Amino acid sequence: MAEAIRLATENISSGLGGPFGAVVVKNGEIIARGANKVICDNDPTAHAEVVAIREACKALNSFQLDDCEIYCSCEPCPMCLGAIYWARPARIFFAAGRYDAADAGFDDHFIYKEIGTELNERKIPTNQILRNEAIEVFKVWKESDIKIPY
Repeated sequence: MAEAIRLATENISSGLGGPFGAVVVKNGEIIARGANKVICDNDPTAHAEVVAIREACKALNSFQLDDCEIYCSCEPCPMCLGAIYWARPARIFFAAGRYDAADAGFDDHFIYKEIGTELNERKIPTNQILRNEAIEVFKVWKESDIKIPY
């Protein structure tokens, strides 16, 4: 956890992104590090956890973080929590909480609320189109004999 916090602190002075850091650990060894790169990469998805997951998956040559732990300097936002669950590590640890982040200007409450809001009531207009065509893609996937389930 100390390394995740160090990365977050270092990221402030570097100006590359927000005050967030994350590390992925396997068998007691850090296999990947990530710091927030939203600003320097012009990428709103370049949160520390996502950066660390991408690096860890490259290091492991796998799309899953089996038997890994992820240490986050702050409680993961909804996007990062989703990414972490897709990566399937064994355990998540975090230091600061979501309310600490909100106090520093990083308030995810709006996103948490939007996730549970009906489509027609969301702040960003959300409309479903071409559903039948998209369902055909899933039919092809289900029938494929070369797919790798994840």
